[in-house]
Amino acid sequence: MSCLPISLVSASCSLFFLTFGVVSQAQADSMSALIAQKSVQSDYASPSYYSVPSAKVSTRSTIQRAATYRSNTSSIPPATQTSYRYPEVARQAPAVLPAFLSGNYDNVDSEYLPLLSSAEMQSSLAAREVVSTARKMALNERAIIQGGCWDYLNAVFKRAGVTRDTIHKGTYGQGPYANSGEIEVGDWLYYINHGYNGVEHSGLFVGWVDERAKQALILSYAGENRREPARYRVYDLSNVYQIMRPSV
Repeated sequence: MSCLPISLVSASCSLFFLTFGVVSQAQADSMSALIAQKSVQSDYASPSYYSVPSAKVSTRSTIQRAATYRSNTSSIPPATQTSYRYPEVARQAPAVLPAFLSGNYDNVDSEYLPLLSSAEMQSSLAAREVVSTARKMALNERAIIQGGCWDYLNAVFKRAGVTRDTIHKGTYGQGPYANSGEIEVGDWLYYINHGYNGVEHSGLFVGWVDERAKQALILSYAGENRREPARYRVYDLSNVYQIMRPSV
């Protein structure tokens, strides 16, 4: 199984440096400008730049990057070679969110907080334990788990004190792929990540953003060597090939 590679972090850093980065001495208008430039560079070199609390994690849908690999889909199963779009769904946040979602978070877009609230308050007992535990680890503790997506969700299920039952089982390349009606809140899903080169990925299902378009809010963890907490993002669930459901 593959999760989001470290190359994505490198690309983000490159964009950051392009925007704010190194200004040559010939372009500096004054010595004060050069001093400011060096100060910025030293901030990036500091170990504190990579600390977990300061991580800024993109929570936008991975579908927006699908166009970057459409020209190279020969090795991707036929079921993955489709067109994707970011769902256009009208949402209105409630006037008051529950206390457990009253903080400021950089790993979930505020427009999805009502969906996260509903998932935690209206699900079954086992699912509620999983969703609540995952939310605490991701938003409140910003937990970093050694390993990748599988290791993170395994830690969530263990900490929630639940077991897991396999509801649907297929394969990455051949399926059979699950229907949207088979998926419930708190399910641990294995799916083809259409937004990132069609790799295998797993995540925790929170709820449908647009069920008809197979767009869902997922708690996803990149892990490996990336010091970033899990984040809630919208993924295309057109090709879910395994579902594991929490039970008590």
